[in-house]
Order: sequence, then C-alpha cells, then structure tokens
Amino acid sequence: MPDSDQQRALLNEQERQLMKRALALARAVEGRTSPRPPVGAVLARNGQIVGQGATAPPYGPHAEALALRAAGPQAQGADLYVTLEPCCIALHTPPCTEALIAAGVRRVVVAARDPNPRVDGRGLDQLRRAGLLVELLDEDDPLARQARELLRPFATLMLARRPYVTAKWAMTLDGKIASHTGDAFWISGPQARAWAHALRDRVDAILIGAGTARRDDPLLTVRLAVGGRRRARRPQPPRRLIITASAHLPPQLRLLNTPEEAETWLLVGEHVPAERRLALARPGVRLIEVPCEPTGRVDLGLALQRLAAEGLMHILLEGGAALTGSAFDCRCIDRVAVIVAPALIGGARAPVPLAGQGLPYLRLAATLRNRRIRSLGHDLLIEGEVDYHPSTALADPTDPPPEAATS
Repeated sequence: MPDSDQQRALLNEQERQLMKRALALARAVEGRTSPRPPVGAVLARNGQIVGQGATAPPYGPHAEALALRAAGPQAQGADLYVTLEPCCIALHTPPCTEALIAAGVRRVVVAARDPNPRVDGRGLDQLRRAGLLVELLDEDDPLARQARELLRPFATLMLARRPYVTAKWAMTLDGKIASHTGDAFWISGPQARAWAHALRDRVDAILIGAGTARRDDPLLTVRLAVGGRRRARRPQPPRRLIITASAHLPPQLRLLNTPEEAETWLLVGEHVPAERRLALARPGVRLIEVPCEPTGRVDLGLALQRLAAEGLMHILLEGGAALTGSAFDCRCIDRVAVIVAPALIGGARAPVPLAGQGLPYLRLAATLRNRRIRSLGHDLLIEGEVDYHPSTALADPTDPPPEAATS
C-alpha cells in the first residue's frame, strides 16, 4: 500500500451532486459486472457533465474509459468524479490511469480506494505523479460509505477469495419461517416480495439447498414490479444454485427443466454416482463437484471458493434453516436482509431461520453493523452486515460457561 498522503476532498453541493450521479450509474449495473466491481464515472467542466459511464458487462470497458469516450476532446481540463480508484494495471482492458493522463484530465475525485491489493492506492499515486490533482473522499463521508457498500462484494472476492453472501429470509414476529405444517406462502406482503425480487436483480446467483428445492419447487427468477427503478440490462439472469451432497433431486423440478429462464448449477458431492449425475444432465443444468465434510455435507467454504473461481461475486442465500445455519456456523454470511411480518404462528415444531450448530453463549452472538430498518407495506425490513464475535471461530459448544469453569 503506498504511503503517500492522500488529499481529502471537500466537495461543494454541486460537486456532491456529480458524485451522487456517479454512484447512481454504479448502482444501475450492480449484479451485471462480475467479477469486476460496479463503478460509475462522471466527467464535468465548470459543473456541467461532458461524459459519463458505468462498468460494461464482463470484460468490457471500464467506467472511466466510457466517460472519456463520451466526452471526447472535452475531457481535457475536466474533473472526474468516480466511485472507485482508477485501475493502474492492465488485465482485460488498458489501465484507466494512463487513459486519464493521456486525455488531459485536470482533477480526479475518488469515493473509495481499490480493495484489490495490486492497486490499493497505487492508481492515485500514479495520477498524482503525472500532475493531476487527486482527492479522496473522507471515509466518514456518506458518499464514501455508499461507494464502499457497493464495493463490498468485490472486496470480499479480492480479500477472502469467495463471493459475498447475503442471507435473506422472511419470518413472523415470533421468528418462524413457516407453520408446523410447512405452510409459508406468503409470510411477507406484496411490497416486501417486490423488494425481494429487486434484491435478486442485484446479485450473480441465488442459492438454496435440496430441501427447499424439493419442498417449494421454486423458479428463483427475477420478476420486477412494473414501474420499478430502471436498471441496465443483464447479460444473463442470476444463476440458480442448488447445493446437495447426494444429488437426490426429483427430475421434474422446475429448476431442472426451465433453461429458458436461467442456468441452474448443482453443487454436488464428489461421491455422487455417475448414473445419478447422468440422470440430472440436461440443457441449462451444470454439475459442479465439491468435496464433502466428514459429516457428509458438501463443504460450503470450498463450494464458495469454486463459485468465486467461476466469476461469481455476490450470492443471495434463500435456503432453509439447515443451509442458512451451516453458512452462519462457518461465518460465510456477510449480510442479512430479514423481513419481519406482523403475524404470530407459534408451534414448537415450526421452523426458524437458523439451525446448524449455533453458538453456545449469548455473549458470542453476532451483531449487525450499518443497520437499516424500514417499512415495506405492513412488514419490517432489517438489513445489516454481520459482525462475528472474534471468539466464535474457536468456540466449542461443549465448553463450559466461564462461570462454571472457575467454580
């Protein structure tokens, strides 16, 4: 990480509006750019936009390159407002830093540094050495926080080498995701369900377990409300993922027979017999073998690494209690989005959102940071990033409580 002192940007209201425009451009391509981050860029002269762009679908031009192309000769002497530090390395496209220098851009205002260890401030340094005025938003600036939120899936891919995982579920006020008979349609109201489809439109894939696939026979498609926020067209819909060690799936499942809707990927155990794999082979269905844990379950951590290698950056987990609990146990849930309906079901056998091993003591509970709570019709939406207790990685549920250990 370069040690050069970064000049912090103090933007006036007009400049803040230009950065807000860059953020809006980035949001419009969220879920469409993996494995690259969604970035928005705006070029302005005297406060007037002369060019703008957002990251093109996989391996197309970067946002800065598209903004420069739109501005043409007006880029010379212009100011750039960009949500992510311009890249300084050549991968699938030339470095944006060199293009900005060659175009004669005067000033670059950046909302967030690049979490890629190969960049991480080096792009800013290169621009500064070339004589450009470079400013970085303060980390506490609301616009900088919005930019970092958009970049979290990319940062997770770069630093953890796995996709960012958002777990979503709907539950009643007493914490049930279905009645004791299995009835769950519908816990949430129409506004909450519309929001859930908009969330699906921002991810690369939707993940469920075999139990949910058999019980609900879902399509896992994106059905956006008419008149909803306009977003860039997707190169392809979110992949539909089923994780199953045994690959025991009914052949009539809709996920296995609707290739026109989206691809379906089956994350199956390595021990699945060849004849069973052959029975599941059909158009639009892909089998990915993943090692299993000693318990016989597919190793979720290794499965996520495989998905990262396939270019997936953000996964929406919509599984039942077993899969969501397993993801929580291995600290693979990065964000939760919980819809709480004002209803009570009761029942000792009614399922709850998280099963798995769980935590032995309340003091080890994971909490939420950057929480957001709002109403969706009659329902309540609670969102936040999961903050795991540092001790839970080593916690053993058979350990006695601290009080008992010293008594």
